[in-house]
Amino acid sequence: MCDNDTVAESEIYLRNLSRRQFNTLTAGVAVAALLPGNASALQVRGSDVEVTTPDGTADAFFVHPAQGKHPAVLIWPDILGLRPAFRGMATRLAESGYAVLVVNPFYRDARSPVVSEGASFRDPETRAKILPYARRLSAETHFTDAAAFIAFLDAQDAVDAQRKAATMGYCMGGPMVMRTAAIAPDRIGAGASFHGGGLVTADPDSPHLLVPKMKARFLIAVAENDDKRAPESKVTLAEAFTGSDLKAEIEVYEGAMHGWCPPDSRVYNQPQAERAWARLLALLEDAL
Repeated sequence: MCDNDTVAESEIYLRNLSRRQFNTLTAGVAVAALLPGNASALQVRGSDVEVTTPDGTADAFFVHPAQGKHPAVLIWPDILGLRPAFRGMATRLAESGYAVLVVNPFYRDARSPVVSEGASFRDPETRAKILPYARRLSAETHFTDAAAFIAFLDAQDAVDAQRKAATMGYCMGGPMVMRTAAIAPDRIGAGASFHGGGLVTADPDSPHLLVPKMKARFLIAVAENDDKRAPESKVTLAEAFTGSDLKAEIEVYEGAMHGWCPPDSRVYNQPQAERAWARLLALLEDAL
């Protein structure tokens, strides 16, 4: 998860970039359109929505193909929350045939976007604003929010509730994915975590301990620097999924820093982000 270590490692990574690489990366910070196009993209409709939860009203973005019913996907953003980059990612997924809800996990404190466009977790002011929001969340809020978001999706005309749903998350969204799959095992058929933090901890509520409650297939895409700091985590995860007879693709993405997938990230790695996206689409095609 984003912390002082990942901030320091990002600084080193950015200092080692060539000037041309840095200019390309910086140009993509505020441009969700950096995402590659899809020649076979479906026409989609998107709208801002509000979801009632036990703790209030969550703002979110719901996007889906313009016609028909489609499998539902719940997206948990990274620590910077719901913003244009994640709206773009959700829209891109909808263009591939899914009804997608991307949520503001910080709705208890502020409506999205909770940071300005181009903000970085590397900025002290951004961290000072975001971290209290993140610390207010817990395993219990993950469970209650997940149940509310799934219920919202299943009530939408664009969702095919007869087919399995999926959930995916980035950074702090990784544990939320695991807990969503555990709270709704008969509903969630696929889960995906991208540079997810805290999937394996020493705490009694560690997400990996929930694997026996799941029925979903998983994709866990690990940042190289995250793996270097906790190389045993991927082994523990693999053992948990194998022990529960669940399929899980767990891979360390070489050269990818924590946060490499969203196109507005300062450490966005397009080739590896695209490879992870391709693996996501393959998972959803097979599992849903």
